[in-house]
Amino acid sequence: MSSTRRKFIKTGIAGIAGINLLPAINSFASTGNEITKRMAGDFKLRFALVSDGHYAQPETDSDTFYHNMIGWMNKEHQDNHLDFVIVNGDLVHNRPDLLPKVKETYLDKLAVPYYTIPGNHDFADAAIWKNVFGYEDKYTVEHGDIGLVFANTANTKGEYVCPDNKFLKESFEKFKNKAIVFAVLHIAPHQWLPEEKNIFLDCADTVELLHAYPNIKAAFHGHDHSLDGIRYTGKRFPHLFDSHFGGNWGTDYKGYRIVEVGQNNKISTYQVNASQNPKLNSNILG
Repeated sequence: MSSTRRKFIKTGIAGIAGINLLPAINSFASTGNEITKRMAGDFKLRFALVSDGHYAQPETDSDTFYHNMIGWMNKEHQDNHLDFVIVNGDLVHNRPDLLPKVKETYLDKLAVPYYTIPGNHDFADAAIWKNVFGYEDKYTVEHGDIGLVFANTANTKGEYVCPDNKFLKESFEKFKNKAIVFAVLHIAPHQWLPEEKNIFLDCADTVELLHAYPNIKAAFHGHDHSLDGIRYTGKRFPHLFDSHFGGNWGTDYKGYRIVEVGQNNKISTYQVNASQNPKLNSNILG
């Protein structure tokens, strides 16, 4: 599948309430790099998001994809410290029987805690997820005055489904006194363009919930390998994407997203070009 399979919104670098957006950087840049210097400091929370490893997708070297991702995350932690890593869906490619292998061979090699959520290619429900990871396909995580809410957006047939809004509302209510809340949903709950009918979900109730709580600062999504930036719903509510680290389509590079929460609750996030592929926005004309 081509990385140019459809048009997508160009958002560039923007500042929004509570979030700074920085450009993609080379995660293995020299220590003299200006952004690396800026990153050094005392954060309340610092974590990475990766998605779409697609283990066992035919005609791909998915073992190398996973090996590289683990290396990037562990180096990121060694260089700048990570509190945890989020693996946001499509861990495997239509092979839920391989989830234990992905966990034991790769994810358990991460030097920091990690959290996972199913994607549409994981063909997983609560029972499958709990059997492999010890928790269900929707859950919450607390880090002091920061809360994270995870929810599944697909079923065991790979069909897209809106997240459990009852669970989301209960979770957001539980966290309503937190300073910051993040939502983690593999498939975005909104279709920005008419041609995205078969790409994203149309979950108006979910979007309304995200907008209803001022302490929910962002939603993080995988799924569309060609997106590595930000889109908005409502009055500038941010939905952030992180490209992909596996699979055979999407951005020319493979990478991940970093999120940093300062002691003053200022949030910064940026995308990392981990594979160091210099090609960006390439086209063939004529």
